Amino acid sequence: MAPLLVLLLAGVALASRGDREPVYRECVSACEQRNCTGAGLQDFRAEQPLYMRMTGWVCLDDCRYQCMWDTVSLYIREGYAVPQFHGKWPFSRFLFFQEPASALASFLNGIAILVMLKRYRSSVPATCPMYQTCLNFAMVSINAWFWSTIFHTRDTAITEKMDYFCASAVILHSIYLCCMRTLGLRYPSVASIFGALLVLLFACHVSYLTLGRFDYSYNMLANASFGMVNLVWWLVWCLRRHSHQPYLWKCVLVVVLLQSLALLELLDFPPVLWVLDAHALWHFSTIPLNILFYSFLTDDSLYLLKVNSVQKLD
Repeated sequence: MAPLLVLLLAGVALASRGDREPVYRECVSACEQRNCTGAGLQDFRAEQPLYMRMTGWVCLDDCRYQCMWDTVSLYIREGYAVPQFHGKWPFSRFLFFQEPASALASFLNGIAILVMLKRYRSSVPATCPMYQTCLNFAMVSINAWFWSTIFHTRDTAITEKMDYFCASAVILHSIYLCCMRTLGLRYPSVASIFGALLVLLFACHVSYLTLGRFDYSYNMLANASFGMVNLVWWLVWCLRRHSHQPYLWKCVLVVVLLQSLALLELLDFPPVLWVLDAHALWHFSTIPLNILFYSFLTDDSLYLLKVNSVQKLD
């Protein structure tokens, strides 16, 4: 499942108090002149670790990182609250990982889905009518967590967009998964038309955000709308059928907890030990929810096979 309410709560990455601070700006400017031109740049390249160079870290990035900590130290020494820089809290870089806790949590979410996908494939025959749809959803989800890992490892304009777009793809694919389960098995043509409309919607969504300036407000509103459709559709279907399919509690718990745990973003505190912040906690909390949701998909697919088998005997 994908983050829903978190998209409403996520902050827009505009200028923050830290990077507006004259001390920070002067520090970056001086560092850039000293280390990013001429002999200074040659020395920087000679001393820069290979893993940093291979992951795209350049001299200006290093200046911003060092000046960020100089500014944070000044704020703390003078008794002021820790500021954000470029829309983010200061994080202690580990190797080439810009936000190590969030990157690790994103990676573990992807691994959890990969493990549950393997279990799904070993437990559910390919003859199940939802088999391919569930596999496709898992692949879209793994791809989203891959880009989330990349984004938290190295925040650039491209990785940010891929993180946003892939999260949108998961939400829309979850809506399609719900459509297939509730309508598509009886009316395949309806699911096909609806799926085509979702693809068109996704293409328009990405095009609008790519061709012009990235509209953060629109992106949050659009994804919140997609998420609400996904939430209500799954809940209504589960609550109407839970007496006949007891395992549906898993789906209900997942969609409800996803929304509730997203409220962790409201805490928005400076990272503990400069590593663990509310966003990372939210990502860690979704790991068991992914496991539970794919357990639901397995139970539901086996239920469909059992129902189809009984109908054939009748």
